Amino acid sequence: MNACILAIGSEMLTPFRVDTNSLFITERLNAIGYDVRLKAIVADDVEELARVIETALPWADLVVITGGLGPTEDDITRDAVARVLGTKLDVDESIVDGIRDRFARRGMTMPDINRRQAMVPRGAAVLPNANGTAPGLWLERGTSAIVLLPGPPREMKPMLEAVIAERLAARSGGNALFRRVLKISGRAESDVDAQAQPVYGKWRTRAVPISTTILAVLGQIELHLTAQAATPSEADAALDAAVRELEDVLGPSIFSVDGRNLEAVVGDLLRERKLTIAVAESCTGGLLASRLTDVPGSSDYVDRGVVCYSNRAKIELTGVSEPLIREHGAVSEPVAQAMAEGIRSRAGASIGIGVTGIAGPGGGTPQKPVGTVAIAVVTDDETRVRTFQFIGGREMVKFQATQSALNMTRLMVTRAPSGREWAERKGN
Repeated sequence: MNACILAIGSEMLTPFRVDTNSLFITERLNAIGYDVRLKAIVADDVEELARVIETALPWADLVVITGGLGPTEDDITRDAVARVLGTKLDVDESIVDGIRDRFARRGMTMPDINRRQAMVPRGAAVLPNANGTAPGLWLERGTSAIVLLPGPPREMKPMLEAVIAERLAARSGGNALFRRVLKISGRAESDVDAQAQPVYGKWRTRAVPISTTILAVLGQIELHLTAQAATPSEADAALDAAVRELEDVLGPSIFSVDGRNLEAVVGDLLRERKLTIAVAESCTGGLLASRLTDVPGSSDYVDRGVVCYSNRAKIELTGVSEPLIREHGAVSEPVAQAMAEGIRSRAGASIGIGVTGIAGPGGGTPQKPVGTVAIAVVTDDETRVRTFQFIGGREMVKFQATQSALNMTRLMVTRAPSGREWAERKGN
C-alpha cells in the first residue's frame, strides 16, 4: 500500500517554519503497512495543490493532507480537493453550530468567516475534531482514499489515530512495515554498496520481502532495511537473517544493528570489559570527550580528557617532547602517539587516545592540507596510529576525527580488523 503525505502552507517554504507532522504520520502509517513514497510541502495556491493531488492519485492508495483547513482565504485545501474530484462544496450547518458553540463557551461570537470551515465536498465523510474548529474529511476516488487533517499537531495526531483505527487499518491488508538500521564506519558508500548489493538485491522476492536503502551520513554509512510482515516475530526473523548475511560480507565495519550511535557502542564495550579511557585532543577541542560523556553512565569508564591546543600544552599536559614536535610537526603520527601515551600514563587508564590535526579553514600546507588529522589509540599491548584526510569545513573535520577515533578504539577493544583489512581478507 503506497501513501503520499502533503503539508500545506506557504510558511513552510520559508526558512522560519518546518513540517514536523509528516514524521509522525509516516511512523503511524508504516505501523499498519503503508509505505510512504512521497512527501511534499505545497504553497497556499489552489491550482498548485490540485495539480499535486491529481499527480498522486493514480499511484497512491492513500493521500494524507495536513493544513489549509482554517477559515481564511489562504486555507485552500478543501477547494483544491473538490476541484480534483469534480464536486461542489456545501456548508454543513451542523459543523457551523458546533463551531458557534465552541466560541460561545469561551464567551465569544463566531465570526462569519468561520463558516468556511464547515464547507464539505459532496460525498465526503466528516472527521470530528475535539481540539479545534477545523473538522477533518475523508474522501475516496476509485481505490484511493484522501484524508484531510488540520495542521496543528495537537489536533492532527488524535484525529489520525482515530482514522487509522476506524478506517485505514482494515484497508491495509494486515501487514506492517518493520525497520532495522545498520551503521557502518571506516568504509566509503560505494565500497559498502558494492559488497552489500549482491546480498540485499535478492531480498525483495522472499516470503517476507525486505527493501534496502543506503545512506551516507557524516562519518558513517547506514543501511536501512524495511521488512513487510504480518507480525513482529515474522519481521524480526527475516531481519535477523538479513543482518547476518550483511555481517558476513561487511564484517566488523558494522558497528551497530540496534540504533546505538558509536559513542554508546564504545561505552558499552568499555564497561563490559572494565576498561577506562583518557583522551588528549588538539584540533577536536574536547569534542571527543564530549561525545564519550554524552552517554549516560560514562563515569564508569571515562577518566579524563585534556585539550592541548598549543605545542606548550602538548608538552605540559601529555609529556610530548619539544624535539619530537620540531622534527615531525605538531600534526604527525609520532606526536599523536606521544599524546595518547602521555595521557594514558598520567591517568593510569587502560586506553589513551591522541588527536592532532588541522580543522581549518586556515593552517594547511601543501604537505599537510586542511583536514589532515593524526589519531593514535594506545593500550597495554597494542598501538594503532593513522593519518586521515577529511573533507568539509571545520565542524565536519572535527566530527569525522572523533568518529574515526571512536571507531579505532572499538576495533582495538574487540581486536577486530579494520574495514579495509577485512575486505582484503575476504578477497574483495
